[in-house]
Amino acid sequence: MLVQQILKAKGDDKVITIKPGTLVSDAARILADRRIGGLVVSDDGKQIQGILSERDIVRSLAVRGASCLSDRIDDMMTRNPVCCARGDTSDQVLTRMTEGRFRHMPVVEDGELVGIVTIGDVVSSRLSELAMEKDALQGMIMGH
Repeated sequence: MLVQQILKAKGDDKVITIKPGTLVSDAARILADRRIGGLVVSDDGKQIQGILSERDIVRSLAVRGASCLSDRIDDMMTRNPVCCARGDTSDQVLTRMTEGRFRHMPVVEDGELVGIVTIGDVVSSRLSELAMEKDALQGMIMGH
């Protein structure tokens, strides 16, 4: 399955972005309110400066305590995150996420943000693919 198909299945949800310089406490509030695990950091919603995940915040809390909540996200975000394209396969994306140990991957086309896929999106698409393959094989075995 291609990233393009995963994005289509997700619907037309816009990627939630956050501007550099935002306080970590504000970013944490957005993550909680939207029930999401990551935010793309961007001035204009198109060019990616970084990505901030709930894991980034938790790690900083563990090291520095609650004082990190008054910091700017610029110091905590992952700069130059690994991205994918619409034509990448779910297996390619899953491999990169597993090897890099991250769960959110921006989708970029012509240098601009067009979507985001999560490990949950990719696993769900892969499970659907496997179920279709299983049904096709069962149909062949049973002569349908």
